[in-house]
Amino acid sequence: MSKRAKIILILVAVLFAAVLIWFAKKNKKSVVQYETETPFKTTIVKKTVATGKVIPLEEVEIKPQIAGIVDKVVVEEGQVVKTGDLIATVRVVPNVEALNSANNEIKNAQIAYENAKTQFDRNKRLFEKGVIARQAFENSELSFNNAKQRLSNARSNMDIIKRGTTAGLGSAANTNIRATSSGMIVAIPVKKGYQVIQANNFNAGTTIATIADMNKMIFEGKVDESEVGKLIKGTDLEVSLGAIENKKFPAKLNFIAPKGTEEGGAVQFTIKADVTLDDNYFIRAGYSANADIVLEKKDSVLAIKEALLRFDKKTEKPYVEVKTGEDSFEKKELELGTSDGVNIEVISGVEPGAEIKIWNKASKDKKKKEDDN
Repeated sequence: MSKRAKIILILVAVLFAAVLIWFAKKNKKSVVQYETETPFKTTIVKKTVATGKVIPLEEVEIKPQIAGIVDKVVVEEGQVVKTGDLIATVRVVPNVEALNSANNEIKNAQIAYENAKTQFDRNKRLFEKGVIARQAFENSELSFNNAKQRLSNARSNMDIIKRGTTAGLGSAANTNIRATSSGMIVAIPVKKGYQVIQANNFNAGTTIATIADMNKMIFEGKVDESEVGKLIKGTDLEVSLGAIENKKFPAKLNFIAPKGTEEGGAVQFTIKADVTLDDNYFIRAGYSANADIVLEKKDSVLAIKEALLRFDKKTEKPYVEVKTGEDSFEKKELELGTSDGVNIEVISGVEPGAEIKIWNKASKDKKKKEDDN
């Protein structure tokens, strides 16, 4: 046999083998086996999470009654105080204009006093000699007493301007800053030497200390506008604190803001809830917290996993495929209820015990073919 004939035979053999392989692949059937799951009874709880913090229900800011410089702070943060306890003392820094005015007032009162005293002494001698009537003497005595009182008032005003107090005021001296309520000192934003001002029509005044009742705490957080309409006052919450692991504190919703604020393109609404404390834990003001809020709860309902669902491309209705025989499934449209993000309630469409196809076990080609159908 010639060399050319051998080459032709080899080519024919290779071509024949290739044709056989092609026919074998074309006629081969890909067998796809699906696993199944059955519906089950469960409790479905739909929740939302509000982020926020835990703060005291009542906080009182202690402010001075007079401007000056902090002379001494006698309490520390974390200390428990009662109403009337001394918090700090303030040293008054006199205002030059007020000081000059008070000084002039004293001088004027002194001149009026000396003049009234001279007249009173003269009228007294004349009255004793029977030269003037009693009425004239009493009038001069009244003028003298008034002048004496005005001089005393002017001197007291000078003392108040210079020292913040005057003789006879005792504990009422406004240089002593005292607690106006009982509780724990949670903040002292000033130190010795700080300049402070009193509250007035144009300024809220300098805060010397903040007192809070640490036995009454609330959760303050925010929820999205898509969920705020589902909230009801009196709803039970579970508050988790970032600083305390594996512990949840019960709370009750008592406030939902009527107006929202826009944050990051979404409208957020403030909520507040009374927190029930545990004596075994000390809750500090400002702890970051999350509150689990139950929006809807259904007990012992028929449910399936949401991963089993498919949606019709035309009608967008949810459906599953239920096994009817060996490797055969039937499409079943469903009426769905509450979902918790993992499981979803099935109102109608499948019965308990139905074997539902698990889609993620099929091949990609098979899925595509079935979706097209």
